[in-house]
Amino acid sequence: MIEQVIQKNIEYSKLAFNKLGTKKNISLIKKIIEICHLTIKKKGKIIFCGNGGSASDSLHLAAELVGRFKKKRKAISSISLNSEISTITAIANDFGYEKIFERQLESIGNKDDLLIAISTSGTSKNIIKVLNKAKKMKIKSILITSEKFKTNKNVAKVIFKAPTADVARAQEIHIFMGHLICEALENLIR
Repeated sequence: MIEQVIQKNIEYSKLAFNKLGTKKNISLIKKIIEICHLTIKKKGKIIFCGNGGSASDSLHLAAELVGRFKKKRKAISSISLNSEISTITAIANDFGYEKIFERQLESIGNKDDLLIAISTSGTSKNIIKVLNKAKKMKIKSILITSEKFKTNKNVAKVIFKAPTADVARAQEIHIFMGHLICEALENLIR
């Protein structure tokens, strides 16, 4: 029984990662890296946010950019909107949970920044609100989501859908993509 679960999940992961390797997906990942690089060149911040497991990915990726991924290099200006629990709970209490990221972006965001919102569904109210706020503030935005995200609305400059609707597989691809971005940026930044 346990071996079947293990084997089944390995097969699902292999299938999702094989789909990730299409020309279209590679081109989209390259575009995301180029947007991140341009943000850094313009002295902007890369701002992450997400819910649940995506919140952890958000924290993880901001830490990789500020600290280091594989190379010693200058710190990259990055922050996760998930990091300030006092701020999150105050905003949730005073304005509602759907505004926890929007309000923070309003306080620290500027036109040279980049917002990367990570959400397997892409439909969480707080994610949609922060993406809308980014648009109003003329901040570039990227939504990293999955095939669960069905709308074709222009909610972000770039929408990347992990090629799976399975939440666990999507999260594996999200962190893999995050690591690709970190490694590419380290190779581009002198």
